[in-house]
Amino acid sequence: MKCLASPASLKGTVEPIDAARLLADGMRRVDEIQAVEAPVADGGEGTADVIHAALGGEWHTADVSDPLERTVSARWLLLDDGTAVVDSAAAVGLTLLADDERDPLRATTRGLGELLLAIRAVEPTSILVGLGGTATVDGGAGMREVVGERPSEIPIRVACDVRNPLLGARGAARVFGPQKGAEAGAVDELEHRLAAMHELVPYRDVPGAGAGGGLGAAFAALGAQLVAGAELVLELIHFDERAAGAGLVVTGEGAVDASTFEGKAPGTVVRRCAGLGVPCELFGGIVADGFDAHALSGDPGRAADDLVELGERLALTAFDLA
Repeated sequence: MKCLASPASLKGTVEPIDAARLLADGMRRVDEIQAVEAPVADGGEGTADVIHAALGGEWHTADVSDPLERTVSARWLLLDDGTAVVDSAAAVGLTLLADDERDPLRATTRGLGELLLAIRAVEPTSILVGLGGTATVDGGAGMREVVGERPSEIPIRVACDVRNPLLGARGAARVFGPQKGAEAGAVDELEHRLAAMHELVPYRDVPGAGAGGGLGAAFAALGAQLVAGAELVLELIHFDERAAGAGLVVTGEGAVDASTFEGKAPGTVVRRCAGLGVPCELFGGIVADGFDAHALSGDPGRAADDLVELGERLALTAFDLA
């Protein structure tokens, strides 16, 4: 009996590759189960790792600026077909900062621009950029200053993990600013700064414009194609082919709420499995009221044990082996 362990990131706690391994370890406690590790992503944390796990490729590194302009070694992936895959968070990620350093009024995307220049020097056939997990809300100003204001000569696709616009109640500053350390006054200042970027005006309401603290709009202004990250990644890793015929797929993320079904990888997995006629179970480290999903303990220190236990329990109950 084949079971797929297909989690996304438990943000800030467990990366998708590790989460898939832990779930599969639990499934393998049941003798009859063939557990397959098939982690998923949507442009957020661990997207390049998920693609590498499925397709292979060669890792490269470049020394670039972190969000506070300190030197950091950032990793990116070159696939066999010449596509370069990079997570914005590798250069300007929130996890690169200590909690008391988080300040989107200061944080810049310059390092991402530097990383893109390093990637261009290798002359890939195309570039795929994941926007999730950044520490920035600068509308890509730092990145654009480095790479220039003209469209890239190399095709760029941008995997957006959210569909938010640039401005307003659902925009980059008001939704994501507080998550990156901005208090109320700072949120207002960030909104003002983004609204003053006249070059981004034509792209303010493009779905995903607010992703990465406005990087979506910035890339659109450079001629990049913004795409739904989960759909793109699941196609790249051939998820449907891997899930077909499975007796169970288990997916989830750090928090299950309405956003899970607005383009996030786990919600997309649930929908894909329904179309395939494959049973799918959803979990969250935290589950909001009204959503049908398995809640973990909510204790980050127990996340690994929670995942192993969940994998074993779901494998047992799905096939009436308990």
